[in-house]
Amino acid sequence: LVATLQGAGPFTVFAPTNDAFGKLPAGAVEGLLKPEAKAILAAVLTYHVVSGNVDAATLLGQIEAGGGTATLTTVQGGTLTATPDGAGGITLTDAKGGTAKVTTADLRQSNGIVHVIDSVLMPK
Repeated sequence: LVATLQGAGPFTVFAPTNDAFGKLPAGAVEGLLKPEAKAILAAVLTYHVVSGNVDAATLLGQIEAGGGTATLTTVQGGTLTATPDGAGGITLTDAKGGTAKVTTADLRQSNGIVHVIDSVLMPK
């Protein structure tokens, strides 16, 4: 992931909290950290990254323009679906139907934006 994020950017990262990783099934994190799972781990991590500066206002605008949903293409090649959460926030739905709420938005970095989320998103 370091090589990806050291690129020119900008990037938008949906960063799960430590508690989000704790929600994964027992042994999942340990399994992802094994050397033979390096490609799977890279796919999961890059599934949380979108090209461009997508701040919360822009994403909410895309959701509104899309009639209630916005589709984001990740650098992994998969898609995330963004919807309003009913309280002015954003919920992301992954390829497997799992959801994550943006709990902290618009943490600006030198090469993009980070949004903190409460669950780990999983590609197909």
